[in-house]
Amino acid sequence: MPRSSELNRYLRVSRTATYGYLSALPLIILYEVMIRIANLGSVAQVRVGAEVWLKQLLAFVGGANLIVMLVLVAGVGIAIFYAERHRSIPIRPRYFLWLIGESALYGFVVALVVSFAVGMIFAMVPLPPDGLWMMLALSIGAGIYEELLFRVILVGGLALLLDKLLAKRQHAYPIAAVVGALIFSAVHYIGPLGDVFTLPSFTFRFLFGLALNGIFLVRGFGVAAWTHALYDVMVVTGLFG
Repeated sequence: MPRSSELNRYLRVSRTATYGYLSALPLIILYEVMIRIANLGSVAQVRVGAEVWLKQLLAFVGGANLIVMLVLVAGVGIAIFYAERHRSIPIRPRYFLWLIGESALYGFVVALVVSFAVGMIFAMVPLPPDGLWMMLALSIGAGIYEELLFRVILVGGLALLLDKLLAKRQHAYPIAAVVGALIFSAVHYIGPLGDVFTLPSFTFRFLFGLALNGIFLVRGFGVAAWTHALYDVMVVTGLFG
């Protein structure tokens, strides 16, 4: 067990943008490798919806090819390190291992609380090996891109906007969290590949979104992304089937 002072240091630094950025990089790399393997030989390339929307936005404002994406990722990293350069953030490999372990615990708890609260909505059907690999790749991609889109951009942006508009500023994040969770749930039923709408599945995703919003608020982007990815991996591998 880590000493109390070191645990407090871990809890403090692991929710910084620096750790959020660094902990997200392995998820991005792993997703890109796995999804490319899963799509080998396929005419229609399967990707995470949130990733497609973000890249369409980038294409609209200037391009979304590989070079642009690499420059953008590098630019975000440089901006974060510059913004937090005075905070004396220690980079400890063991902190990243603790972050993954903490996220796995949250994923397990969220699965128990949310899934059981909605009545064990999903009964997972065993997938063929190729299908399982694709689902694992999409699980990792959802963890990084959906958290980036729905937690950082949507909920974070709404909270900043409401903070300026509302007389009672303490209401900004709760309202943004609820609205963000509703949108997060709703988008799963949009488009030709969207799921068939049912109230139980919508409720599940809404509560799941609220749980991730809380994790994002308290523990930061890195823990939220890993929690989402590891939760999805637990589901598609049948741990909660």
